[in-house]
Amino acid sequence: QVRLIESGGGLVQAGGSLRLSCAAAGRTFSLHAIAWFRQAPGKDREFVAGWTYSGSATRYADSVEGRFTISRDDAEGTVKLQLDSLKPEDTAVYYCAARPVYLAVRDLESYNHWGQGTHVTVSS
Repeated sequence: QVRLIESGGGLVQAGGSLRLSCAAAGRTFSLHAIAWFRQAPGKDREFVAGWTYSGSATRYADSVEGRFTISRDDAEGTVKLQLDSLKPEDTAVYYCAARPVYLAVRDLESYNHWGQGTHVTVSS
C-alpha cells in the first residue's frame, strides 16, 4: 500500500525559507509522478509544483514561479519542495500527491494518492 509522508513544515517569517520533503513508502511509480499541492484556510486545494509526463520538465503555479523549486532524490526516494522568499499568502497546508503520469499534472483529479499534509505558516 502506498503511503506519502510529508515533513518540514513550520512557522517562518516573511522572506524566509523552508524545505518540505515527501517520502513515498510502498511506491510502485517513479518519483516524477509526485507533485505538491496546498490548501489555505477557507480556500480550495491548488496545484503548486510537479513534473510533466516524461519527468524532464517541471511545472509551477504562477504564484510560486521563481520562488519554489521541486526536486527529487532517487537514492533517498524522496521529493523535495524548496520554498524561498516566502510570503504570508503562502500560509497553507502543503500536500504531496501521486498520479498516473499520463494524467494532467495540474489537475487535482489526476491524483489518487495523498499525504496527510504539513503546515506552513508565514508571519508578516
